[in-house]
Amino acid sequence: MTHVSIPYGAYWSTPFTRWQGSFSHLHSLRFAAHVARSELQLRNIDIGDFDHAALGISVPQKGVFFGLPWLMSQMGSDQVGGPTISQACATSVRLLQSVASTLRDGDATVTLAIAADRVSNGPHIYYPAPDGPGGTGEHENWVLDNFECDPQTGVNMLKTAENVAAEYGLTTAQQNELTLLRYQQYEEALENDSAFLRRFMTLPFSVPDTRFKKEKSVLHGDEGIFPTTAEGLSRLKPLVEGGTVTFGGQTHPADGNAAMVVTTPERAAELSQDRKIGIRIVSFGQARVKPAFMPAAPAPAARKALQAANLKASDLSAVKTHNPFIVNDLVLAQELGLDPLAMNRFGCSLVWGHPQAPMGLRSIMELIEQLVMTGGGYGLFVGCAAGDSAMAVIIKVDDGS
Repeated sequence: MTHVSIPYGAYWSTPFTRWQGSFSHLHSLRFAAHVARSELQLRNIDIGDFDHAALGISVPQKGVFFGLPWLMSQMGSDQVGGPTISQACATSVRLLQSVASTLRDGDATVTLAIAADRVSNGPHIYYPAPDGPGGTGEHENWVLDNFECDPQTGVNMLKTAENVAAEYGLTTAQQNELTLLRYQQYEEALENDSAFLRRFMTLPFSVPDTRFKKEKSVLHGDEGIFPTTAEGLSRLKPLVEGGTVTFGGQTHPADGNAAMVVTTPERAAELSQDRKIGIRIVSFGQARVKPAFMPAAPAPAARKALQAANLKASDLSAVKTHNPFIVNDLVLAQELGLDPLAMNRFGCSLVWGHPQAPMGLRSIMELIEQLVMTGGGYGLFVGCAAGDSAMAVIIKVDDGS
């Protein structure tokens, strides 16, 4: 897939805010369109350049039935269509695969992958059932009920982490040690007035009101991250009796949006913030493991992406992961022969949160920027998703030096 490129700098992410925080009042699709209009203007990219787009969302909002076409109309384009995609925490990688396939098939030249989720204030859904007792239907809290129970296995997400930790013999002490490092890595992203985050995030960030008419508040970075120390982690007890996973070793739900332009090499040069930097999408991989072992799924997904690219794990210059549990990183490192200490420089979703659909796009932006800073090379992003599945993507950055 060498002809599918990402223009350098033609991507952005909002800060991520812990659920029920500063974004909890905002309609996620309207908010994504609001941000995209501003970010495209900052990059001098005309909405008319796009001939295809895809939307990722995993928590429904009012009007989501009209999906991507509605979002593009809010951005000022009434000509661009495309799919709306939902694959839990694998949504971002699936988005990139979708737009890359469209480009490869010659059905588009400049595409936008845009993802948004508001996990806060998730919908409460009623499903009519005329044949039910007394005609009573079923209902669910879209977010909380699905976090708490996989309808196939009947267990929650935490149980999958405990299953994997037990199978690999991972202790709480091992998890705490790597968790602390992940928070320390994020501190590097905050150095020099968040210089790393500013490479893809507009800061300070103006939070609009519900009508998108006035400024409600201002954020200077991600919101709701807990101060984390070795002593604090050691005081936390496992959440289930006989288990190993504490609150410290797992992420938190969050809100936010992110987007990325994907195009041909020729148009990438035109739309890039630095023509000397080349970024291409190399390969994808997906996998599903045995039921209730979700954190083990990234390793086989990563292997498939590496095989498709004819690469070995040792060929990777950088690795970023979606790690709802630190268990994910310990297992991936063991399975692929990676140094867990060398993964996730500048932070990861364990630290800055889990808004599901946009989470992977932000991770890939961080992966790109890390590779640009360190001279280029191959980078891997991989993360697990609901249903004991995972998706991976490999990108290549040429720094032009």
